[in-house]
Amino acid sequence: MPKQGADRHDWATWDAYHDVWRRLDRALDHAVQQGAGISIPEFEILIGLHRQPDHRLRVRDVAAGIGWEKSRVSHQVTRMVSRGLVERADCPTDGRGSWVVMTADGRRAVLAGIRAHTAALEHLFWRPVAGDADTLRSVSARMQDALGPTDPGL
Repeated sequence: MPKQGADRHDWATWDAYHDVWRRLDRALDHAVQQGAGISIPEFEILIGLHRQPDHRLRVRDVAAGIGWEKSRVSHQVTRMVSRGLVERADCPTDGRGSWVVMTADGRRAVLAGIRAHTAALEHLFWRPVAGDADTLRSVSARMQDALGPTDPGL
């Protein structure tokens, strides 16, 4: 007979996963900070812009791409404009909308961030996961299914 309530859960597994998740997140943030002088939120926005052929996105598209609320993206972009990483540009087809455009400084920062992030992932994720990648991918897919579609309002 299956156990009921809290006793049926393997809390040691949750604790181990949660600890790794938090520590990996902090380690990647630290690597990007040290390697590129930008935060992970800045890096996430710059990566989205970097992937676009013209290195520009609408604020709403940045928000959708990283799962943030539009207001949070707008505040972060304002800080990034003051650091010279991005610029805002008017959108000629929508007077209410604007573009976020990566600057040359932003491009240098994201390239340095990619190098730092990739090096940290190699050491902290890919090497330890080697041999178990199929299992991790499968478990991740089941968790994604349970979570449902990405909600940019979260």
